[in-house]
Parts: sequence; structure tokens; C-alpha cells
Amino acid sequence: MSDEGRLSTGELLDALKALANPVRLEIMEWLRDPETEFAEYEPIADRTKVGVCASHIQAKSGLAQSTVSSYMATLERAGLVIPTRVGKWTHYRRDNALLRRVGEAIADESPRRIDTSRF
Repeated sequence: MSDEGRLSTGELLDALKALANPVRLEIMEWLRDPETEFAEYEPIADRTKVGVCASHIQAKSGLAQSTVSSYMATLERAGLVIPTRVGKWTHYRRDNALLRRVGEAIADESPRRIDTSRF
């Protein structure tokens, strides 16, 4: 994924597909304000620097650990979250720079060529 400039069509589609799942979208909303959304859970590390522990996301969502792991892997592959290992725990925070680029790509009125052979 390029750091600057326009997202490729594939990058945009990956992000949109990852956000199309309502639970993954809700997790991304929680990660917008981790201090408030996860206040009831004792932080393992600084949430503003490394994000929220996957175990806290699992506890808040009520989903199985394997489901949360799969959802977070999808968000990570799309570049929407940044994982950080703290000991044996993985923490996640939003990649706000990429999320801004996704929003800009959606709002961009320039024509975009879609390569349908990928599908």
C-alpha cells in the first residue's frame, strides 16, 4: 500500500469490503475513542499509543476469540488497523491516515477505472 497519493482500486475495495461487515464497522467505531469505549477494562498498555488489547475487543463484543481474531485480521489486511504486540497480547489501533484516504477516494469525482478481471 502506498503511503501517499490515491489509493489503488484494489486497496479501496479491500477497505470497503472489510468495513461492509457490521461488527467490523462497530469495532472500528469503538477504536475511534478507545478510552471511552473500553473504560471498563483495565488497560494493559497505553491505548493512545498501541491501541486496545484484542482480549478487550473480544470481551466487549461477546464474540468468540477466533471470530474476533478473524475480524481483526481482515481489518489488518485491509490496512485499517495497526497491530502492536505487547508481551503475549496484540493491541489494535485505527490507521486514521488510511481511513482519511478511503474517505477521500470515495469523495473523489475523478473517474476510476475498475479492473473487473480481479473478480
